[in-house]
Amino acid sequence: MEIVFSITQEADGGYVAEGLGYDIVTEANDWESLRENVTEAVSAYFFDQPKPSSIRLHLVRDEVLAVA
Repeated sequence: MEIVFSITQEADGGYVAEGLGYDIVTEANDWESLRENVTEAVSAYFFDQPKPSSIRLHLVRDEVLAVA
């Protein structure tokens, strides 16, 4: 089983991760810390049941372009 997280970058440069289909949300100031926080959050969420075999971090980039 794989769990997928949608990652968005905040205006201040930090990241927010939301588990798709699960009530798991975490955040961090940098990518490495986010990876650690996601791993900890998944372990805590699945503490009494089988854990996913992998975690996919899907970075969503939303960019608005002005049309001249």
